[in-house]
Amino acid sequence: MRHFASIDELAKAAGETLGTSDWVTVTQETIDKFAEATGDFQWIHVDRERAKSSPFGTTVAHGYMTLALAPRLMNQIYAVDNVRLRINYGLNKVRFTEPVKSGARVRMTLKLLSVEPTPKGARVTSEIRIEIEGAKRLACVAELVAVLVPA
Repeated sequence: MRHFASIDELAKAAGETLGTSDWVTVTQETIDKFAEATGDFQWIHVDRERAKSSPFGTTVAHGYMTLALAPRLMNQIYAVDNVRLRINYGLNKVRFTEPVKSGARVRMTLKLLSVEPTPKGARVTSEIRIEIEGAKRLACVAELVAVLVPA
């Protein structure tokens, strides 16, 4: 866990890989809850029997569910003091390059690309890479943008 005393200190780390999270298991229960929350009940995600005959041999997580793990995993990688709130601003790029099978473990590596001043604080752009334990390809590569509002 990297700890920064301020947004200005974080800005000095631009261009650095800040770290890698712990492994997290993507369970069928979590996939089912995500389906419930989003209304996306496509069979490849929730129908265990039918998914056995799919190219993956089991259910797989929604791509957006994999992406939605980012805040949880990011909180294991770095923290910034004297920030009142962190607001998701958007995404510049997202690619889902390998499906995450139910029961797989994933972790995230985060590279801080830039920290730019804004009228409300700072716009932080990070590249995340979510890997699947034992897989050759990454599950997700994305460029996230957030705004940090100082305390």
